[in-house]
Amino acid sequence: MGQRLLRVLNGNAIVLDLAPSAEKCGRFVRSDITMTIPFAFSPGDIVIHLAAKQYHGKVPRENRREFFDSVNVGGTKNLLAKMAADGAKNMVFFSTDMVYGLPQYLPVDIAHPKNPFGFYGESKVKAEAICQEYREQDFNITIFRPRMIVGPGRFGILTKLFKLMDMNLPVPTIGSGKNCYQMVSVSDCVDAILLAMEKGLPNREYNLGSKNSPSVRELLKELIKQTGSRSFVLPTWGAAVKTALEMFGKLGFEIMYKEQYMIADKNYLVDTSDAEKELGWRPKDNDKDMLLAAYESYKEEKK
Repeated sequence: MGQRLLRVLNGNAIVLDLAPSAEKCGRFVRSDITMTIPFAFSPGDIVIHLAAKQYHGKVPRENRREFFDSVNVGGTKNLLAKMAADGAKNMVFFSTDMVYGLPQYLPVDIAHPKNPFGFYGESKVKAEAICQEYREQDFNITIFRPRMIVGPGRFGILTKLFKLMDMNLPVPTIGSGKNCYQMVSVSDCVDAILLAMEKGLPNREYNLGSKNSPSVRELLKELIKQTGSRSFVLPTWGAAVKTALEMFGKLGFEIMYKEQYMIADKNYLVDTSDAEKELGWRPKDNDKDMLLAAYESYKEEKK
């Protein structure tokens, strides 16, 4: 499930995770935040809460709300309760831009209405509300709402794209591909965490996203060119593709999930000015470079 928490104390990181692969990250404590947490926090600790159920791997068709809520809501509540019991009150929580739903205006700022159209986004709205409750108990909790996080080891839905490229097959877009679909790199997210810590963990929400995002079509064409694939970008009729994806989903063949394909043909850019002004954060990676880095990491893992 890849639940990961980092305890940062005097420059030392302790990883709390379910995945055995996390052991290579250094000091490791096997832990499930939905259960009793076998770890004693200290008052000076800063918890980086990255644990989440996402649309990675197989998501069950039945009880889908419970699937996401178990970790994203229940786990967050359990973790904060354990921290409170141990006297630790500092956290960085990674939420998602999916709390906003379909953009009502661009760029999407942190004041944008929260209208998620899926269980994952809904679970993150609930988790943010729990964080707010603990803020009122003198916790310092900085909340980040990143766009799609991309980079080495971070593939998600991109795995399907990379497989098409490896087989030199057409790469279809949902719609014309002329829309901009902003992303953010793993390393830029790490920078945001460190800056928030330096600023004393403001009780604020911040969007994270790249600058000057190209169109989806341009982005994919450049990736295909740089990787030497013989694939080509194939525009489609967006409305028809979404209808087909919805029908396949109802039949039990979910090629993409609703929260993924509903915004795939939309211009989606978040306003990162608050993070820039208050934290001094500036994204260093552009969408093309982070996508290429993800592909190269994917190829290495296949080996």
